[in-house]
Formats: sequence, C-alpha cells, structure tokens
Amino acid sequence: MIEEKNITPVGKFQKTHGLKGELNAVLDIDFEFFAEGYPLILNVEGAFVPFYAESVRGKGATTSLIKLKDIDSQDEARIFVNEVIYAEKENLKEFMGEAGEDLLLEDDLEGYRVVDENLGEIGVISRVDTTTENILFIVDDGEGEEIYIPAADDFIVAIDEDRREVVTTLPEELVNLNQKRDGQ
Repeated sequence: MIEEKNITPVGKFQKTHGLKGELNAVLDIDFEFFAEGYPLILNVEGAFVPFYAESVRGKGATTSLIKLKDIDSQDEARIFVNEVIYAEKENLKEFMGEAGEDLLLEDDLEGYRVVDENLGEIGVISRVDTTTENILFIVDDGEGEEIYIPAADDFIVAIDEDRREVVTTLPEELVNLNQKRDGQ
C-alpha cells in the first residue's frame, strides 16, 4: 500500500489527447522519469495506485503526452483529467540525485527547527517557498515575525531527520534583515 507521506506531487493531467488513451500532462520533472519505468501514482477513490507509462513523449518545455498501460481509449483516459500525478520520493531521489532533494524540500521540512551553529535556534520552518528560482525557508521566529532564509547549500550544514532540525551557518545580517527594528 502506498502511503501519502512517501509520495510527492510532480504534475497534473490536463486533458485527453487523441483517441487511443493518451493524456496531456504538465510535469515538474523530466518526462524521462516515467519513460524509464518509474510509476505514476494517482489517487483513485482515496487510494494511491501505481500506473505505468506505455509511452511518454515531450510536447513542450513542461508538457508531455503520456499513454498509460491498459488505458486504450479516450473514454478510459478521461477519468484522469485534472488528476494530480505523484511520484515516490525514493524513486525521485534515485532518478534525480541532488536535484531531487529540491523537489522534496517543501513536503519534508515544514515543521523542522532551524538551528544555527553560531546564532542558536532561529525558529521553525512554517513553509517552503518554491515559487522563485531561489528556494526560501519561511521561518517563524516564535515572536510573530517571519525570517526568509535561502535554502542554499552554502548555508545548510546538515539536515537531522531524527531531531527534525536544519543546522545552518547564516550571516547574522541575514537573520536580522526581516525582523522589525525597535520603534518601527
């Protein structure tokens, strides 16, 4: 049984394509992931079910055409329109190496404490902003302020999953940049 904690969203089916069951998909990852035999995970009536691609081909920069095995008509494919496509996190790590880690940050690190080697505890990651080219940890400092910390290898020393901590070495100016000044 596939558990939600072990998967992450990687795209979405938009519409059917043609009459033989192909689906138009917008993907956050290279379509080759599915072409190499990794399963697409779909939520079918509340259960996460693996499907395998019979064929995958690029259609644009982020759009692909995917034909699922045993889905052979437009009517059969139609039930997947607007469905989110998931992938198993371990498979992504295996396929993408370090780049796969960036995709997993959002799901995995929310709620982790940020502890700096020099500055001590900074706060708790309330969310991860992946909407810009540079991924940011949005950290709640416990006093009602948010601190924006770049999720850059230069600043991250370690990620301790057992302690749910991100250990950093941050410039003090970076931490103070977003905090309100006295009298303002």
